[in-house]
This record gives sequence, structure tokens and C-alpha cells, in this order.
Amino acid sequence: MQLGLEQSLEDYPELSIVDQANDGYLGVEAALKHRPDLIVMDIGLPRLDGIAATQQIKAALPTVRIVMLTSHTSETEIIAALSSGADAYCIKGADVTRLIAAIAAASEGATYLDPQIARRVIEHLKPPANDSTIGQLSQRELEVLKLMVEGLSNPEIAAKLYLSPNTVKTHVRGIMNKLAVDDRVQAAVVALRSGLV
Repeated sequence: MQLGLEQSLEDYPELSIVDQANDGYLGVEAALKHRPDLIVMDIGLPRLDGIAATQQIKAALPTVRIVMLTSHTSETEIIAALSSGADAYCIKGADVTRLIAAIAAASEGATYLDPQIARRVIEHLKPPANDSTIGQLSQRELEVLKLMVEGLSNPEIAAKLYLSPNTVKTHVRGIMNKLAVDDRVQAAVVALRSGLV
């Protein structure tokens, strides 16, 4: 997997790999030593799994961003990974553009959930907003919400809709308030459950 990850990222010079680890304990040690901006983590690591390693790293380095890159697609493991503090969840073997989208979203403080598995977590998150709540969203907020579900970051949404990043931030805040959710993933789940996307 490490070689594959290196090859996937070699066309992106702005990303540099500072260290690699074959098990969770070594991953925690490497994180504490190098204090990277972002970590790509696998759930299925030997000795200490990726979920436990993520919890330990986040406890020591709360600002580090963690992208789970794994073949595990069960709802339980996805929820456990996100609950452990992972900022993004991407499936191994997915197109490299999805991995880059996950890394970019996590780097900007957003949450990314691979579209391939987004619908699998719907039942585990908040109940859907009722129709009257969905009806309160403006047309522009609906457009922003659809792009959030696709995993676009605020700057990407701003570019696509010809808006300023601050305007997009305001729309995202408004969407989360109206849907009574705490983050972008929950907003996306409400959108999927309600048939908006």
C-alpha cells in the first residue's frame, strides 16, 4: 500500500511524505516525532489498528488532519473511524482524484466521505430533517449543499458558483443551522436521506 500511495502522490509536488509506518504503534511514534500537517491512515494496521492509532494521535496532536484510506467499507468501521477523529474517509483503489479531494478537504478543515460509501452511513447519523426544514433552504443554499455532498471544499464551491469564499462560508453555516446538524458530513447525510441529491 505504501508504494501505491507514493506513486499516487508523485504528481502532486505540494504533498511530501515525511515518514511511513507498517503498524499503528510505529505510526503514532512517527506522528509524534514529525508532527505532520496530515496523516493517511489505514484501519487494518497490525499491533495497533488505525482507529486506536488515530485516537492516540488526535489526543496528542489535535490539529493534525487524518485521512482514512482503507478497503474497509462496513458502516460500523466507517462510523468508528470518524468517531475516532478521522477527518476524511477514502476507499483504497478509488481514483486518485478522490484521494486528493479527501486530502484537500481535510487540509482545509472540512470533512470528506467517499461518495462510494456515503449512503452506507446514513442510517447511523441524525434522523432526516423534515420537509418543512428542507423547504427553508434557499435555492443558493441547495446548490451549495449539493456541492458539499460531492465533497467540494468551500474554495471549490466558491469557484464553481462564482461566489466569494466568505459568502460560501455564510451559506454553509446557514445550511447547518437550518438542518440542525453539527458538520458537513451530517448535512450531506440529511441531503441524501431527503432525496435532495
